[in-house]
Amino acid sequence: MKYNIVHITRYFYTEAATLCHNQAHLTPRETNWQKCIRCKLDINPAARAVQTWTDAFGNTATYFSIEQSHRELSVVAKSQVEVLTQTNPSEPQLLSWELAVAQMDSQEFRAQHDLTALLCRSKHLDSGIDVYNYGSQSFRPGRPLFEAVLELTERIHADFQYDPAVSSISTPPSEILRRRRGVCQDFAHLQIDCLRSLGLAARYVSGYLVTQPPPGKPRLVGADATHAWVSVYFPERGWVDYDPTNRQLTNADYITLAWGRDYADVSPIHGVFLGGGAHSMAVSVDVALCEI
Repeated sequence: MKYNIVHITRYFYTEAATLCHNQAHLTPRETNWQKCIRCKLDINPAARAVQTWTDAFGNTATYFSIEQSHRELSVVAKSQVEVLTQTNPSEPQLLSWELAVAQMDSQEFRAQHDLTALLCRSKHLDSGIDVYNYGSQSFRPGRPLFEAVLELTERIHADFQYDPAVSSISTPPSEILRRRRGVCQDFAHLQIDCLRSLGLAARYVSGYLVTQPPPGKPRLVGADATHAWVSVYFPERGWVDYDPTNRQLTNADYITLAWGRDYADVSPIHGVFLGGGAHSMAVSVDVALCEI
């Protein structure tokens, strides 16, 4: 399936901003199941400098600076992506979670795979005892890792209510656990925090989830949004992606932008600006199937 994606971010300032430096993760990843056919960033006002590089996790990152007075900044990312069906486990994965932890902790494994950053705490993950206790309920002794992670995914979906009004980027998993509310970013952070507290490698994935309008209703342009889910490492097969917000393994409806330790590594746009006074931001995303 091929998709056209338009991701628009606008910043509005109450006073003139005279300078800003920004980093964007808006270019879809190249993977075994996804091909980025093209991606272009339209920046207004025109950027003085633009530089693209590959970050520590293999994502395409773009730096740009605006060095003129402006009251509004617009960044439009236009991409075309081809997504293939992901090969999720078709047979029972019987490796126990304790054995998976032991294998990843062995010197031989560490010499061949560098997962240290995805096993440790990170900026948005606090790894408190409450988070550990919540996650460990799904990881009974000897239980297969695949089965345990799937149950944790289902529990988060059942135990938490989707509510965009109760959290922000900086809300830690322990607070989400207490409130039992949040958004996809919060649920992904919580699940990753649970997994790492048990010694398992997990990463935060940012991207899009293709949505379909209700029967008989037109597709609303710009009504889509970015999405977040979790990828878990299995020593015998590699990474497997779970979506706690929707209680499922990912499939061809998921388009991957970037992955890292948590949201801080893959924020679509973040930066600093000089002047500007108070500011606000508006985002719209449109993901449409390419017409043949």
